[in-house]
Amino acid sequence: MPASALMNVMVGAARKAGRSLARDFGEVEQLQVSLKGPANFVTAADRRAEEILYEELSRARPGYSFLGEEGGRRTGTDTTHTWIVDPLDGTMNFLHGIPHFAISLALEREGAIVAGVIYNPATDDLFTAEKGKGSFLNDHRLRVAARSRLADAVVACGLPHPSRGDAVLERKDTAAVQDRVAGLRRFGAAALDLA
Repeated sequence: MPASALMNVMVGAARKAGRSLARDFGEVEQLQVSLKGPANFVTAADRRAEEILYEELSRARPGYSFLGEEGGRRTGTDTTHTWIVDPLDGTMNFLHGIPHFAISLALEREGAIVAGVIYNPATDDLFTAEKGKGSFLNDHRLRVAARSRLADAVVACGLPHPSRGDAVLERKDTAAVQDRVAGLRRFGAAALDLA
């Protein structure tokens, strides 16, 4: 299925920002890091990628609003459309040289998400989805597994940093679900060896 004009805009913006992140990832030791919060770092690469996304998306759709993780909300003249962006999802992995991070980009139209792109420039994996058109990994259509029982499912979850205050709750939730599923994969910089 040929990509829509909207998807072409989103993919083009993600790939351009991805080139910047890939260059910085190659020189991760030299990155200037500033503290954003406990164990939650923002890099110059993160801010640069968000600005590239803002510029590219604004050029293609000038009036749309923009909500970025780093820069916050920028209200446009068209308040029915908002780009929602995390320019570097997986900052901790990025900072530690682990190639599991991505640009996350969505378009919200009148309160509903209608399209999304997840792009990992380290692996060149591109996930796309558009309402009514399906989901894809690169050019391969994705399908939901036919499993209907939780006991047959593999569940993946993020692992919060203990300083965020929700680690105790996360451990309780994990223990509650662990014996009810076929497998549990925990993701996060501190848990990569648990997967």
